[in-house]
Formats: sequence, C-alpha cells, structure tokens
Amino acid sequence: SFYEELLSHGILKPLTAPVEGMVVREGSCNYVAPQGISSVVKYYLEQSGADVSYEQHVTHLSLRDGRWEVSRRAGPPEEFDVVILTMPVPQILQLQGDIVNVINESQKQQLESASYSSRYALGLFYEAGAGIAVPWAARYVADNPCVRFISVDNEKRNVESPEVGPSIVVHTTVAFGSEHLDSDPAEVQQIILSHLQSIVPSLPEPSSIKCQKWRYSQVTRAVPNCPGQMILHTQPLLICGGDGFTRSNFDGCMESAVSLAEAVKPHL
Repeated sequence: SFYEELLSHGILKPLTAPVEGMVVREGSCNYVAPQGISSVVKYYLEQSGADVSYEQHVTHLSLRDGRWEVSRRAGPPEEFDVVILTMPVPQILQLQGDIVNVINESQKQQLESASYSSRYALGLFYEAGAGIAVPWAARYVADNPCVRFISVDNEKRNVESPEVGPSIVVHTTVAFGSEHLDSDPAEVQQIILSHLQSIVPSLPEPSSIKCQKWRYSQVTRAVPNCPGQMILHTQPLLICGGDGFTRSNFDGCMESAVSLAEAVKPHL
C-alpha cells in the first residue's frame, strides 16, 4: 500500500533506465524517486502535519518530572512526553544524560552489536547542455578497488531539463570507505576522481564537485532480536528504531516505521 500511494502521487516511478551490473532478484521491483529520495520523506512529513525543526544536534536526554528533557548543541533544552530516536545506532549510544542509566546491560549489548559499512559519495555537477556520453544511466563497477557505483542521476531518475545540467553520483566500495574513513577529504576526492577517470575517460570537466563522507552508510548487522524497534523506557516513553533494527532499504525503513507507530500509539 505504501508503494501504491507513492506511485499514485508520482513520488516513486518504476525504474526503466538501464542499470549495468545490477543484481536483479526474482520477484522484486525497483523504483526511482524522480525528485530525489528526500521527496519521499517530505511527502510523509507533509501528510503528518508535523512541525519540523532541522539542524538540531541532540546531545543529552534527561528525565525531568515525568517528561524527557532534550538538550542540543545550540539553543535551550526542550521537554517532550515521547522521544523516538531513529539515528544510526552508534549515535544513540553516544547520547549523554539519564539515557546512559536507562539503557540496561542486555539492551546495551544488543545495540553495540549493530554494525554499519562506511562509504564516500562524490557528486559531479555540470553546466546545462553538457553531454555525458555513456550507454547506461547507472553502473555497478565490479573490478575497481575504489569505485563501486556510478549514476548519471538525471538519466536514472528519467528527468530532463534544458535549464538544469546533468549530475553524476559516485559511491565508493565499502573497503575503500573504511580504509579512508579518517583521511583528508580533499585527498579522498582526488583519489576517487582519478579512478573515475580511468573507468569513464570521456567525462567532461564538471562545474562543481562535492565529496561527502557517509560514516553510517548501510546496516551490515542489525540489532538482534528486536525487529523494528526497542523500548528503552516506558513512562515517559523513550523508543528507538530505524534501519538499524531491520535493514537498509525502503522496505526495512517502512517495517521499522510501522513497528514504531504501533508501539507509540498507546502513549498518545
């Protein structure tokens, strides 16, 4: 039903662009978000009517008179009746305050056993009218120590605009990501570009480049024995979920979201 709704609003569309080297699992369907994956999140936030505050770096969670006091890096603390944490699991364990004592020993061991791969993502942006002469919209690279995936993003999303130039997204291999996790980003950018050049020598010069470190890229081992969510404290409710409790794809995220919603409902 989630897919039907998103498809009916044009937020998702079936993937029709050619993707080289993709492993196609029997019975599975692949979709693309023409306006970017953030459009899926924006759609659900709009449906919820929630008042969203961005760029809030949470540091402490403390119990105050039957509510959770949430402190952040900038600005005064705020109090809430229910707190839901969906950041990567290692970041939950980095939070300070009463949460440290609230998480019991067996929960802590479960949370600590979750693991993630790390990658770099490189974005290359071109002027309008620039030609990217490749026969695919995206390609999985099997035999390169640095580059795992290349996507001509406008082609993959099947959106063409005379005003907006094409863009290319490059994802590194897991091994390269972990090896260069603490390297100088400018140095990493140059290494990725040189490998990209050897794979696709025909690429024109981009007008701008952005290199992004993705420390928690995909879940390699989910939190065991907690499908979808984990309740850390009941009154007031503190609960955590996200793909760290399922798996890193859309279905995994939705499974966790439904599980979280069911657990939170009695507290509303």
